[in-house]
Amino acid sequence: MSQTASQTIETHHEDMIHDAQLDYYSRRLATASSDHTIKIFDVDGDTQRLVDTLKGHEAPVWQVSWAHPKFGSILASCSYDGRVFIWKEQNGTWTPIKEHKVHTASVNSVAWAPHELGAILACASSDGKISVLEYREDGSWDSYLMDAHGIGCNAVTWAPAAMPGSLVQTNGGTPPNVTVVKKIVSAGCDNLIKIWTWRDDTKSWKEEETLEGHSDWVRDVAWAPNVGLPKSYLASCSQDKSVLIWTQDTPGAKWVKKTIGEKFPDVVWRVSWSLSGNVLAVSCGDNKVTLWKENAKGDWGCIRELEENA
Repeated sequence: MSQTASQTIETHHEDMIHDAQLDYYSRRLATASSDHTIKIFDVDGDTQRLVDTLKGHEAPVWQVSWAHPKFGSILASCSYDGRVFIWKEQNGTWTPIKEHKVHTASVNSVAWAPHELGAILACASSDGKISVLEYREDGSWDSYLMDAHGIGCNAVTWAPAAMPGSLVQTNGGTPPNVTVVKKIVSAGCDNLIKIWTWRDDTKSWKEEETLEGHSDWVRDVAWAPNVGLPKSYLASCSQDKSVLIWTQDTPGAKWVKKTIGEKFPDVVWRVSWSLSGNVLAVSCGDNKVTLWKENAKGDWGCIRELEENA
């Protein structure tokens, strides 16, 4: 098996690191830690340089998320303190431009919408609610709050903006108009996955689908990038040591689930798709990351195992 090059970065955090995210161009790295701070690094090849430490949270910072660069250098962070900060870099200095305080418990996950939809941030909290924060061109922010999962919400992510199948040629002539959709998927402590759709007619978020398949807390969920093809893929992982792949052949069709591999040796914490949407990375509590791919028969096999060098 070919070797994968890896780098070790000294972050100077004073406690556990919970998240690390590269920006759109992979030139900047943001890390989130139990020491209540976020650190920003410039990345250039094999070298990294600490450029700022962002302070504002009063508890462990669980996750960070970079906005698309068309909106500027913008980073969102969420914390056990129940708050979400949106940070912006201007003239080399990072400052908070928005403090989002609608949640009454830990905010566990933040995710920016596909850039085609605008500067919209989804947040998931242990209070069982999802909030959506939308930036308006006049500089104001709209906020929506939904009751999502009874005993807490662990993760939230977005569906691709292009409706499945919208890029498939039907008339053999000019390209079709791409239909844009606003959809969120959430993972809960009620063992459920829920899909939410924005309704323009009622100006509200509606629960579209509930997916049942896990027997313990759902820790993470990830919607595969699609290139406008009809089929949708969704991956979920759980405290029950399993990873499920959910597929929907066409919009409105029934979601079908498939378990990948056997039971994992430990809790499965995170799932993440490759940019092309055909390889799934799975992060497990045994400190291993495995890569999975679907074969021609529709079965998922492990194509690589990545283990941290001791």
